[in-house]
Amino acid sequence: MAAPRRGFADYQFEIYLKGLEDQVPPFTTDLSALEDAARDRIDPQPYGYVAGAAGTGATARANRAAFDAHRIVPRMLRDAAPRDLRTTVLGSELAAPVLLAPIGVQSALHPEGELATARAAEATGIPMVLSTASSHTIEEVAEANGTGQRWFQLYWPHDEEVTASILARARATGYTTLVVTLDTWQLAWRPHDLDQAYLPFLRGNGVAIPLSDPVFRSRLDRSVEEDPRAAAMQWLPIFSGKAHTWDELGFLHEHWDGPIVLKGILHPQDARRAVAAGMDGVVVSNHGGRQVDGAVAALDALVDVVAEVGGETEVLFDSGIRSGADAFKALALGARAVLLGRPYVYGLALGGAEGVRHVVRSLLADLDLTMGLVGCTRVAQIGPDTLHRPAPAGGEARR
Repeated sequence: MAAPRRGFADYQFEIYLKGLEDQVPPFTTDLSALEDAARDRIDPQPYGYVAGAAGTGATARANRAAFDAHRIVPRMLRDAAPRDLRTTVLGSELAAPVLLAPIGVQSALHPEGELATARAAEATGIPMVLSTASSHTIEEVAEANGTGQRWFQLYWPHDEEVTASILARARATGYTTLVVTLDTWQLAWRPHDLDQAYLPFLRGNGVAIPLSDPVFRSRLDRSVEEDPRAAAMQWLPIFSGKAHTWDELGFLHEHWDGPIVLKGILHPQDARRAVAAGMDGVVVSNHGGRQVDGAVAALDALVDVVAEVGGETEVLFDSGIRSGADAFKALALGARAVLLGRPYVYGLALGGAEGVRHVVRSLLADLDLTMGLVGCTRVAQIGPDTLHRPAPAGGEARR
């Protein structure tokens, strides 16, 4: 008889077994508590950069409130073991509907930064999305990621030759999908960073990709090695300060031959325009509340975007995932997969690659167990009928 397929939920039993040897997990399994756990391990400036939000933090709070407003409805007397979390996203099979979101400046949290994240992603079988604001080069992260699945996130520069060069480097080193972030063409008013006068790019962190790019380097009067600060300052106006427009999307098709998704979509009509422009998918995201204070919660926007284009393109979700139950809710509302953000970089701060691996395994175990307890054995069975949302005042409850 074949051995039963081991599931992500086995991490739970692994932890309990270690308890028999008086061992407890090195980091909390409550991903919502990781921020407090990591606070003492991170210098105040990078901590504020990661944990902070735009303005008063209203959008970040709205993200959490939207998850709390949706409630899961478990079903009974269903044989829900074992579960299979495999799914297909943009033509590629994933071990689970989870990716590591693009987060830059990771070496501010741990010396190995994105290299540790890349190794953990490969070890857990979860794709990582590398940020343009990485502390390490495209090529270094690809090497660390080995046989892992990897996507590349683009903060779209205002220099076509530099952009084309960066994209060519990513394709040449095995990044399969391009994620174009639209919502951060300029930085929002972020009190956590402003109060400490902290912008990492000015200090040489998060600029490894452009400063290693041959086309960008050819633009410099003095080499990066001679004057790294001047090089970083020359990158900033290329990197931000002016938005791209819909009629420029053709450039991406010309210089990327894999799937392209647009990240930062919140309005259903923007999702419609992405479909019309030939994009392969969208990521519903408000940048974790870091860009527009008082913006719509990403989970609420997901409902509208899925209603508009869910049958025509792949819709992914980002912003606010803190548990397997959160991931379940986003999948139930129509997301093809979710992107996990802040929790894994708090894990990075706590324990490098092993910290990231622990966070990912915890999320996947939680999602696996949640599916089973709800009565789902496959991701395709997670749908709106698994949720109940209390009605607004004077309205009827929705199922």
